[in-house]
Amino acid sequence: MPYQFNDLTEACHGEWRTYIEHSFVRQLGDGSLEPAAFKHYLKQDYLFLIQFARAFALAAYKSSTLADLRQAKDGLLAILDTELALHISYCEAWGISEQELNELPEARATLAYTRYVLDTGNRGDLLDLHVALSPCMVGYGEIANWLNSRAETMRGTDNPYDAWIAMYESDEFQQAMQAEIDWLNQRLADVSPARFQQLCRTFSDATRLEIDFWEMGLQLSN
Repeated sequence: MPYQFNDLTEACHGEWRTYIEHSFVRQLGDGSLEPAAFKHYLKQDYLFLIQFARAFALAAYKSSTLADLRQAKDGLLAILDTELALHISYCEAWGISEQELNELPEARATLAYTRYVLDTGNRGDLLDLHVALSPCMVGYGEIANWLNSRAETMRGTDNPYDAWIAMYESDEFQQAMQAEIDWLNQRLADVSPARFQQLCRTFSDATRLEIDFWEMGLQLSN
């Protein structure tokens, strides 16, 4: 049977569920997350987006087909032309200026995850890079869907983090998430069992680093 993205999440079930259902996520959903924790996360997520853009530039370099090259270009432009501007505006609504964002040091969790992704992409091929990115590219959409499935999740103006959930439940993000899953499914269908085990290790490592990113927010640590 050909491998699919779901096989990666099943092979790393414990880490994946810990990431999707993390305490940071639960508190964000019910509105109880400390604002200082969320602001710390927002600041570091801005720095993460910059490195994410570099990963798409690397994806362009690693692309061997015109379709993959165009996909990488679209991802890079989406971050540079749209997502970073939206993130800056969102941060400003939380009292975080663009100047402050530009002067931030990267937290250890930010450094660890983003450099792991770039190193994985440099050492491997385009599939290695996409698997390393997938906990973020797919995970945030799954987190929004999981939050919306919970009775404890508070939606509307009573939850200061409602706009964050809305961002990742949006049709635009959900379509991008599904497009990434479809791309991964096509590539995973052709891999051998030994290659799949390699990719599982990458997926597990990246997911654990995403868990650390949530922990960073809760602990307010560099």
